[in-house]
Amino acid sequence: MTEAKQIRGKVVVITGGARGIGLATATALQALGARIAIGDIDETTVKESGTARGFELYGRLDVTDQDSFDGFLDEVERTLGPIDVLINNAGIMPTGKLVDEPDPLTKRILDINVYGVILGSKLALRRMLPRGSGHIINIASLAGEAHIPGLATYNASKHAVLGFTDTLREEYRGTGVRFSSVLPTLTNTELGSGVTAPKLMRAAEPEEIADAVAKLIVAPKSKVRVTAVAGFISQFVGLLPEAVGDGIGRALGSGRAFLADVDADKRKAYEERARGV
Repeated sequence: MTEAKQIRGKVVVITGGARGIGLATATALQALGARIAIGDIDETTVKESGTARGFELYGRLDVTDQDSFDGFLDEVERTLGPIDVLINNAGIMPTGKLVDEPDPLTKRILDINVYGVILGSKLALRRMLPRGSGHIINIASLAGEAHIPGLATYNASKHAVLGFTDTLREEYRGTGVRFSSVLPTLTNTELGSGVTAPKLMRAAEPEEIADAVAKLIVAPKSKVRVTAVAGFISQFVGLLPEAVGDGIGRALGSGRAFLADVDADKRKAYEERARGV
């Protein structure tokens, strides 16, 4: 009841909102009374998702293109009013060894996962700072606090998102604009298809991430980790001596989860879409 009261009427923009965590978050916040705008590079799917759920605004959004991002935010404010919350959710997670990763794919991961977050935050800040209010929530990953074989560039991108968000939190302290990072474990979406979570770290459901985002909007804080168990393990391992922490990671299967243990057939469709094939 408290969440609904504090979220009702807020204008919330979600990038990568056509599917997965983005769509689950949009659906949950809409149920709490938020006015939702979802953008996604997949124009067909974002229209299908937006129409099916009756979101107030939906359309194509390329987070790596300033004109596209700025134009989308302009349309949101013309149609729905000032943006209260921007959720930078768009991201891709191709798997494989770094030496096998084509240079264009490396750039694509960094463009979407890092530049897209920086660009969105910058454009939102320009709107929020004059009003003295707003909340930017960046979807990072527990991979941003870890080092997982098979995800080198993705890991780097999520480390960057965490550092970026923490820096903004200090840079704009006292302005009325809040900044938060969400750190999900492997989640049961297409992004995680064909991958089995390491031992002791069950995959999260997208609705769990959505619930965490709703709680952040009501009671902002710098970070939230989902699931709680995975977050605890990640933090605990990070405090251990390097050799011990790495050994625990290998024992839990993190060294194989995104390499030898990947079901390539189940993952094929996602990998092709993420790679822009």
